Amino acid sequence: MDLGIIAYAVPFLVIGAKTTLLIAVFGVGIGLPFGVAVGLARCSRSRVLRRVCDAYCAIFRGTPMLVQVFVIYYGLAQVSFIRQNPILWWMIGDGLNAAILAVVLNTGAYTAEIFRTAFLSLPKGLIEAAEACGMHPWHVFRRVKFPLAVRQALPAYSSEAAIIVKESSLASTITVLEITGYAKRLMSETFAIMDIFIVTAAFYLTINVVVLTGLKLLERRLSFAR
Repeated sequence: MDLGIIAYAVPFLVIGAKTTLLIAVFGVGIGLPFGVAVGLARCSRSRVLRRVCDAYCAIFRGTPMLVQVFVIYYGLAQVSFIRQNPILWWMIGDGLNAAILAVVLNTGAYTAEIFRTAFLSLPKGLIEAAEACGMHPWHVFRRVKFPLAVRQALPAYSSEAAIIVKESSLASTITVLEITGYAKRLMSETFAIMDIFIVTAAFYLTINVVVLTGLKLLERRLSFAR
């Protein structure tokens, strides 16, 4: 490996890492509560609501993330209504915003499935006991259902969080300069393909190690809190 090329590339990749982290933070910060809400909707008694949410999850879990990014950024940009609406165009017309939207919708579908499974696996006797004590349904959810579901879902969601970081690399396909976007640019400048992408992989690995370690500590803390 050429240390001179690595020294030249690292500052650019650090800048790209900030954008990668931005996409990941929005993906988790918005995608997690959105996914929990969809997961709850898939457990509701409303057949229409369940079918709508099931269709959403089937579409986003059954199609490649790259296709979703292209449809949102290139496809929806062709719709005149979206181009004429300032808010929708702000979400779609900018590459970074479109990438964040794609990540949120994609991870929301997977998160919904994770939490749907967690909610369905809760012990019915415990929930019935809470209801028999006269607890309001909101209190049952906040104090019983949701804490238990988080403990059930956290191991699976840890993997989803790591996937969010890796999927952020697809933003480079719509002109967003995150880690992979800068890596492609550096590769075309230096032609040091192996050196650049080894360093790029190290950046992604470092971010995911930190994320997974943090979630593992949270999971251990919740297990001790039982």
